[in-house]
Amino acid sequence: MALHRLGKDPESPNGGSPAVYYDDVADTYILQGGRITDPERLAELAVPPHETVIDFPRRIMRFFPEVSGGRSGHDR
Repeated sequence: MALHRLGKDPESPNGGSPAVYYDDVADTYILQGGRITDPERLAELAVPPHETVIDFPRRIMRFFPEVSGGRSGHDR
């Protein structure tokens, strides 16, 4: 697997998360963020036991090439 970090949240208090990665072998994105554990929010979702959901701020959508006009790179 070849992971490429596309960007991380510049407003992160600890500098590491949330982040967006691209796996060029699987041709998928990997999202790192805070796990949602609030029962009320989870009750609104149909999440199978083998999956999880995360909070992902809109401000880091710019790291997706489809949003940034095809540009790639770290922490634009």
